Amino acid sequence: MPKTSTALRTRTAKTESEALRHGSRSEHVYRKLRHAIEAGEWAPGQRVMEVEVAAWLNLSRTPVRDAIRRLEREGLLQHEPHNGLIVARLDRQAVMELYVMREALEGMAARLCARHASDIEAQSLLDMVERERNLDGDAEGVARHNRRFHEAIHRGAHNRYLEKSLAAVNDSMWLLGKPLMLLPERAQTAVREHAELAAAIACRDPDAAESAARAHVRAAQRERLRRLFPENGD
Repeated sequence: MPKTSTALRTRTAKTESEALRHGSRSEHVYRKLRHAIEAGEWAPGQRVMEVEVAAWLNLSRTPVRDAIRRLEREGLLQHEPHNGLIVARLDRQAVMELYVMREALEGMAARLCARHASDIEAQSLLDMVERERNLDGDAEGVARHNRRFHEAIHRGAHNRYLEKSLAAVNDSMWLLGKPLMLLPERAQTAVREHAELAAAIACRDPDAAESAARAHVRAAQRERLRRLFPENGD
């Protein structure tokens, strides 16, 4: 094999180091932009300009461009005629389609969880419901707990492809605004729905688990549509 010159090895190492730094910067930008969307700091319809983001983060435009493309692929940013790149906004039809997918995926996750979760995982869901009951009055805590509860069901399904699909759908859920679990009336109803869901999984009843999960998502859908589109009377 031909010998590699010192100069070539140096250039290669430098190139790899620069690529690593660039990847790290791109990931940093991605996380900052994603957090801004998830936290509601960037509202649906708000314009996103590459040069402004670069100035905000004091970075070059290249990692910003890469992060923006990634968010476009995930559906969190979109191009709109006459407005350019914006935080994606969902019309009523898109919201309906999103919930159709969420209901199907959450239903399947619950069914598989009832079949494949270990006894420890099933008991953990029951314990989480008990802890949720003690969070009354802590809206932020309830919202965080709700995410952990559903993520535990997703893991308990033991299907990596289902988990990826659920993650993609849940990414788009951030475009709907603040979590419904921040609403006291929705949180109180949800804990009863969670209890029914966890009990069905613990009893190893796939049909009941899927039915409970689907009913839970439909209840959230009705509340979301009522708040997003009150003129429709949902």
